[in-house]
Amino acid sequence: MSHPVKPLVTLADLDKLDIRCGTITALMDVPRSDKVVQQSVDFGDFARTIVCGIKQERTDLQALVGLQALFVVNLAPKKICGVLSEGMMFDIGYADGLLPAALAQPEFPVPNRVRAG
Repeated sequence: MSHPVKPLVTLADLDKLDIRCGTITALMDVPRSDKVVQQSVDFGDFARTIVCGIKQERTDLQALVGLQALFVVNLAPKKICGVLSEGMMFDIGYADGLLPAALAQPEFPVPNRVRAG
């Protein structure tokens, strides 16, 4: 199924996003939700709590602990199911119906905090 390309953005628009590699250090259930989980993510110089909607996608959520992935770290904080989320995890395929969606990961281990761009 073909999806149209989204409207054009400028390099200045893209440069506003702070996309960094981090390691998922813990994954906790969010009892008030059947969809989201709470992640603790290490970005080297700082850590963040990030809520993501992968609870129903994966049979072994704890398998994600220790993996590196790409995250937006300058997204405005938002309370989701009572938990303050301080970013967003990138995945590949969810918008196209791929379940489970693949994590957007570096090709080889890189230091936490390294920026994508």
